[in-house]
Amino acid sequence: MSLVANTPYASDLASQGIDTGIDLVDRICVAGRWEIGTGDLIESVDPATGHIFATLHGATPETVDTAVREGLSAATTSGWATMLPHERAAVLHRIGNAIDASRERIAALQTLDTGKTLAETRALASSAANTFRYMAAALETMDGALTTPRGPWMTMSTHRPMGVVGAITPWNSPIASDAQKLAPALAAGNAVVSKPPMWAPWVTLLLARLCEEAGLPRGVLSVLPGPGRSVGEALVRHPLVAKVSFTGGTTTGRHLAHVAADKLMPITLELGGKSPTIVFDDADIERALQGVLFGIFSSSGQSCIAGSRIFVHRSIADAFTDELVARAGRLRLGVGTDPATDVAPMIAAAHRDSVAAMVDDAVAAGARVRCGGAIPDDPRLAAGTYYPPTILTDVTNADTICRDEVFGPVAVVIPFDDEADVIAQANDTVYGLACGIWTEDYRRALRVGEAIHAGTVWVNTYKQFSISTPFTGLRDSGLGIEKGRDAVRQYADQKSFYLDLSDSPLAWGSPR
Repeated sequence: MSLVANTPYASDLASQGIDTGIDLVDRICVAGRWEIGTGDLIESVDPATGHIFATLHGATPETVDTAVREGLSAATTSGWATMLPHERAAVLHRIGNAIDASRERIAALQTLDTGKTLAETRALASSAANTFRYMAAALETMDGALTTPRGPWMTMSTHRPMGVVGAITPWNSPIASDAQKLAPALAAGNAVVSKPPMWAPWVTLLLARLCEEAGLPRGVLSVLPGPGRSVGEALVRHPLVAKVSFTGGTTTGRHLAHVAADKLMPITLELGGKSPTIVFDDADIERALQGVLFGIFSSSGQSCIAGSRIFVHRSIADAFTDELVARAGRLRLGVGTDPATDVAPMIAAAHRDSVAAMVDDAVAAGARVRCGGAIPDDPRLAAGTYYPPTILTDVTNADTICRDEVFGPVAVVIPFDDEADVIAQANDTVYGLACGIWTEDYRRALRVGEAIHAGTVWVNTYKQFSISTPFTGLRDSGLGIEKGRDAVRQYADQKSFYLDLSDSPLAWGSPR
């Protein structure tokens, strides 16, 4: 059944030449078999319209056990684990090319599933394709090490697959997050069991089909949608799962870290953020205004790296805030398939309502709403899960709205006096994910950037990424590294060899 074609805005897709004939069938991928799941029924709701466009039976803990055990066997019997690096790299290249060839289909499906604009979902699909190709290149050029000998031996270090890797991905950017975990884990020769989010499972299932078509051995990849409390928990706790990579909330990440510690299992956690973006008085104001707006309101604010705490030098704070508010108020809310849309709907009504409640609480505590601040009453938006770009002032960095992650299109503006003041305020948080700095003085930018506790610092730009550059979080924002040339080694076990070159046995004891 061509379910996408039956959505209320299919004409938007058709007018842009986008394939609307995407079949969504009630099947999950269990070690290469496409089966009806035996778990909870998942209803997929289009955030723009409230329209239920598909249903899917999810996985169970028993499904996880099957996928893990058969995946481990498949990686061995298919030869995937022992395949020469350039041979695995060729498969990864084909997966990347398959994603590129299906970019419009992926973009349309992800917009339907998450509400995101087509411009963003196209970019995410391209990012995923590039990630697979980059990891293929990294794999082909990733040499072992012939280490400097410290005795009569030849010593070397090699890397081997871990076995089965668990990948738990978020709903806010499925295809790109999938690729950042699957590509290096597969490159290292592992089997992967992926648990996509219940709110947005379809793109990951489509990716599994593209991997099959590109020649990934049957059984090496499983995709098991379902609740985190059962399916995700079973995956992390499974004794044969050698590593887990998780992207999601800090509370869940902390729990998974405890489980991993009990297993003595490595884990990568990409968690929440409350990222500062800092505008100095010497900044290029036009560049800063556009960058700050993009940093918080793109993706409808549903981004762990969103620049949600805006610190502005006191000498320009009033004028900058006035213009920021004026421009935020002109951003257009609408369906993700409309090229004119700036801010698309949020993922689900429950999440939108939680964002609205946090704003209401902030206002009750004394915050001033400069724009937005209420669910829109526009009839054309009534069926969707929209929330307008919202800017709050008259707050301090100690207020709850400035400390807790909102994960929506909500920003606070806080004035600062000097570098010491803004560094202290920016670092006064449990998070440490990202930071933006706007200044024409690059000495200042580097000085302040070094002082801010954040894994990524942007200077005179924001939310720009390269697969070649490592991404990490500090503090409550996570553990471990994603992306970069050494990402493959994050999913491999290191092994050292000592080859004796001496002419005599060990000088210990004496023959009797």
